[in-house]
Amino acid sequence: MGRGKFKGKPTGRRQFSTPEQMMAGTSAGRPRTFKKEEAEIEEERSDIESEEESEDEPEKAKGTQGVIQIENPNLVKPKNLKARDVDVEKTTELSRREREEIEKQRAHERYMRLQEQGKTDQAKKDLERLALIRQQRADAAKKREEEKAAKEQKKVETRK
Repeated sequence: MGRGKFKGKPTGRRQFSTPEQMMAGTSAGRPRTFKKEEAEIEEERSDIESEEESEDEPEKAKGTQGVIQIENPNLVKPKNLKARDVDVEKTTELSRREREEIEKQRAHERYMRLQEQGKTDQAKKDLERLALIRQQRADAAKKREEEKAAKEQKKVETRK
């Protein structure tokens, strides 16, 4: 019994192709599925070339599509377009979410502009509060100066 990585199978031994056979493309070392896939790829290429040539012809409708013209809202439309198919002048319509988002941003900008001008209720309240705080600070500073002056006066009187 032989040892090693590859064990003998009842179908036969492993066959290795030589470099000459590989260059010539006559090696039997490739699985049959690879040959089938290559054949399919070649067919697709030839189909694409023939489609490009027959692009002027209208597409034939399958089944009843040619008889009945319907707008299916659930029909998935291709999202990616080729560069030659893109219509530059066509404006794309925004989705509902995008429209709402833009409206929300515009409303926020408008509110902030009014806020800066002091025309909104919130801005008026803020300005009133700010004026009150300024008044309180001015009164406190005035009081501190008076107390300071009074201390200075006391010091001068005690020295005499």
